[in-house]
Parts: sequence; structure tokens; C-alpha cells
Amino acid sequence: MEKLIEKLMYSSRWIMAPIYLGLSLVLLALGIKFFQEILHVFPHILEMKESDLVLVTLSLIDIALVGGLIVMVMFSGYENFVSRLDVDDDADKLGWLGKLDAGSLKNKVAASIVAISSIHLLKVFMNAQQINNDKIMWYLLLHITFVISAFAMGYLDKITRK
Repeated sequence: MEKLIEKLMYSSRWIMAPIYLGLSLVLLALGIKFFQEILHVFPHILEMKESDLVLVTLSLIDIALVGGLIVMVMFSGYENFVSRLDVDDDADKLGWLGKLDAGSLKNKVAASIVAISSIHLLKVFMNAQQINNDKIMWYLLLHITFVISAFAMGYLDKITRK
């Protein structure tokens, strides 16, 4: 009975495979939004203010960072929790593939969240005259919380690895 339960539990990791595959659909949706934003900007590029163009650029960078985060979680999560990815050695293999354990992935995700939060905060500061000061304070507090959390997670990971 114990062997059967253990085998079922171990096999249940495959439930995560469609979730990781679903993340690729989210990545596709982000790609569509990215190019949709570019198509909206190009007809108005000559009449746009520089600050508006910078805000659009920050939004595009934000989408790229979220896309990279999805790829990292999708591949690393699959490799850590489901099965090894069998990619031919002569193919374009990602250098970090197979090298991120769950702890490293957690730290990379936290660092990505801080980077994404930084871009959002920069966009808020560029529009500061149109945003209520209380709201700016909350954005700043949330960003500081992300930074402190990422730092604490990295520090705890460093301590536990020793």
C-alpha cells in the first residue's frame, strides 16, 4: 500500500506539466500585446512628447521582463518539479538550463519582481504630477517591501547553503 501511495504521489508531479505549458500561452499573449503597443505608437511617434515615448518604452521593457520571468519559471520549474528537458546538445540550449534549483529560481523570481516593480515606480514618478501623493507613497512602500523581501530571501538562502 505504501509503495502504491508513493508511486501515485511521485507521478502526480505530471499535473504541473500542463500548467507550465499554459504559461507558454501567456507568453504568446504578452507577445501579442507587445506588438500591439508598438503598432499603436508608430503612427503617433512624431507628435509624441519625449516623456510619453519613454513611458511607452518602459511599458515594453516591463513586458519583456515579465516574458523572461515566464520563460525562467516555465523551463526551470518543469526541470525541477516534473522532468528533465531533453534538448539536443547541438541545438540552441539555454546556458542556465538544468542549473537553477528551486532556491535559485526563487531568488531569480524575486529579483525579477523587484526589476518589474522598479519600472512601474519609474513610470509613476514620470507621471507624478497626475498621481495623488498618497498613491505614490503606497507605490513606494510596496516597492520597498519587494526589495526588502528579495534581499531577505537571498540572505536566508546564503545562510542555509553554508
